[in-house]
Amino acid sequence: MTMDLLIKKARKHDKRAFQQLMEQQGKAMYKVARAILKNDDDVADAMQETALTCWEKIDTLKNQQYFQTWLIRILINHCNAIYRQRKGMVLQKETEVISVWDAGYANVEWEDFLNGFDRKYRTIIILYYVQGFKTREIADILQINESTVRGRLAAARQKMKAEYASGRI
Repeated sequence: MTMDLLIKKARKHDKRAFQQLMEQQGKAMYKVARAILKNDDDVADAMQETALTCWEKIDTLKNQQYFQTWLIRILINHCNAIYRQRKGMVLQKETEVISVWDAGYANVEWEDFLNGFDRKYRTIIILYYVQGFKTREIADILQINESTVRGRLAAARQKMKAEYASGRI
């Protein structure tokens, strides 16, 4: 089924259609949440909360062509809430788990490289380069000015260029 048809059915509270939508968006959601949270348990919590929120509020989606933008905005809000909650907690020892979604050396390098960025840059990099959102869409998702998005992308590119020139990537 096409995404448009799934969205129409999900808006009529078709559980199967909604489940298929969430499965289609799962990988994209994981990448965005992982860029913010860095912990698979927290990522799973954020994705679960996002699915629940979307199911409960699918009627509020004004234009179904913006479903993915709407979904990612909800996900980021849940990630930020979890991040703020975890930031206040003192963890004795946290082990990094290499993500299972894409095994391979290049992905480990990419994840290590992204971890070198502050969270606000990492999120924009994922949304722009991995998910393919335009700067205007990212500004809408993050609820920030589009010029801020472009500025952060420029700063991230400068850092990437410096890393590449130094031979670290």
